[in-house]
Amino acid sequence: MDTLLDRIATIARSEGISIGALERKIGASKAVLSRAIQNKTDIQAKWICKIVENFPAYSTDWLLSGDGEMTRPVINAAPAKTFELRTDRKVERQEIPLFDMSAAAGLVEIFQDAGQDPVSFLTIPDLPPVDGAVYVRGNSMYPLLKSGDIIIYKKVEPAADRILWGQIYLLSYTLGSDSYTVVKYVKRAEKEGNIRLVSYNDFYEPVEIPASSVTALALVKASITFLTMR
Repeated sequence: MDTLLDRIATIARSEGISIGALERKIGASKAVLSRAIQNKTDIQAKWICKIVENFPAYSTDWLLSGDGEMTRPVINAAPAKTFELRTDRKVERQEIPLFDMSAAAGLVEIFQDAGQDPVSFLTIPDLPPVDGAVYVRGNSMYPLLKSGDIIIYKKVEPAADRILWGQIYLLSYTLGSDSYTVVKYVKRAEKEGNIRLVSYNDFYEPVEIPASSVTALALVKASITFLTMR
C-alpha cells in the first residue's frame, strides 16, 4: 500500500519535476522531502498544506488517504460572481479549460497555447464567450476574490486602447528583468502612457506601470468561490 510520501513522489513524477524542484516550489529547505521519502519518516503538516496549495489539480483526499481519484474531477458549477458587460451575449453551454499557472511558464505561454495542458475543464451554462480559467493566488482582491478561487477570463489584446477602464483584469507585465502576473482593477493613470493597477484589498497600494510593459491581458468575466477545502 502506498503512503503519503509515495503519493508526494507520484505528484512530482506527474508534474515532470524532481523532488528537489517540488521542495523549491513549496518553499521547503533542500532535502526536507527527499530525506523523509528515503528514510520513510513523517513530514510537517505545513509542507502538506503547501503541496495542496501549490498543486490544486490533485485531490486532497487522495493525497492524504489514497482514496478516490488522483486528480480533481471536471467541475460543473455556477459562478459565484459574474462581471458582465451590456454587450455580452451568452453561450448556453461551453467547456472552459482550467489552467494552473503555478505549473506553467506564465500567462503568455497559456494564452499562446504553448503546450500547457489544462488541469481540468469547467462546464458552466449561460456565460458570455470566454477563453479559459485560472486559480487565484494571493489576497490582493480579498474578499471579492480569495486565494484558491477560480477566475474565468476572456483574452484581449494587450493595448491601452483595448482596456475598459475600471474593470477587473488578469494580466502579466514585465519591469526590468522581473515578470508579474496579477488580478487587478485597471484604471487610468495620471502619467500618459501608464495604467494604474488597483486592488480590492485596501492593504495593497495601487501601482502604476507603463502600458507597454503588459505582455498578456484578459478581462475577468466570472469567478467561482470554494467554501470548503474538501
